[in-house]
Amino acid sequence: MSTRLIESADPAMPGRRPAGSAHILLAASLWGTTGTVQTLAPAGADPVSVGAARIVLGGTVLLALAALAGNAGGLRRLASRRRNLWALAFGAVCVAVYQTAFFAAVARTGVATGTIVTIGSSPAFTGLIAALTGGARPTVRWGAATACAVAGCAALVGGGRSAGVEPLGVALALLSGLAYASYATVAARLITRGESDRAVTGALFGMAAAVLLPVLLVSSPGWALTPSGALVTVYLGVVTTSGGYLLYARGLRTTPVTVATTLTLAEPAVAALLGLLVLDERLGGVALAGLATLAAGLLLLIVGERRR
Repeated sequence: MSTRLIESADPAMPGRRPAGSAHILLAASLWGTTGTVQTLAPAGADPVSVGAARIVLGGTVLLALAALAGNAGGLRRLASRRRNLWALAFGAVCVAVYQTAFFAAVARTGVATGTIVTIGSSPAFTGLIAALTGGARPTVRWGAATACAVAGCAALVGGGRSAGVEPLGVALALLSGLAYASYATVAARLITRGESDRAVTGALFGMAAAVLLPVLLVSSPGWALTPSGALVTVYLGVVTTSGGYLLYARGLRTTPVTVATTLTLAEPAVAALLGLLVLDERLGGVALAGLATLAAGLLLLIVGERRR
């Protein structure tokens, strides 16, 4: 896939809009609230069950939005093209894998290590996939900004805290990062072909919801029926999943996927700030330096996109 194809806007949108980066950053900011919100879930809520509930509800909402009268044409067109069906199936499996692999990784090797390996590896995997599949070649600016952001993310997540490293947990986190990069690439490829971003997101997450529904049913989902559990599920499913991924898909209209996955490194920064302000956590000097480094990397990327 050529650079022109990856970076072209939706045919219905005249010209290139620089708001794509803002959409991606807003989506990452919503995702960054998930950790804080999960602390409000009932004590019996298993992390994998929470993740499955998030995708099942969010995927159902996204599919319903895509099937509304005003958008049904885009969903029918997407499903009517045979070449899209295999891409949708693969992308949906990737959504399910990166959710479950991430939670499994965190359970084995800890939040700090699991998070940094997953989030930090996804931009590198995206750049590698783009290079191997004929997509947009990563630029020098992208490489510098990504290295800066990943280094800042590592310092932010792990700075000042000891984190155990378990090989299988790290492998699961790498699998999660690869699955996320693959999902993002599939979504970007479909959207830049001219498919509706809402239809693509609804189809991918609707199919992923069907994949994860059995996981939810066998993981004791009774916690979701309590008042606090229902609120947590609705917020994670409707706001962070439906809202976040609609924004992300809209941003992919005008933002190369390699850039988009690097911009999502803003997620741990938001999570850290919420931990500081809401959960009364403390950031040491290394973590604060990491936050500044991460912000510098993202700023370098955004300025480069706007100039280009």
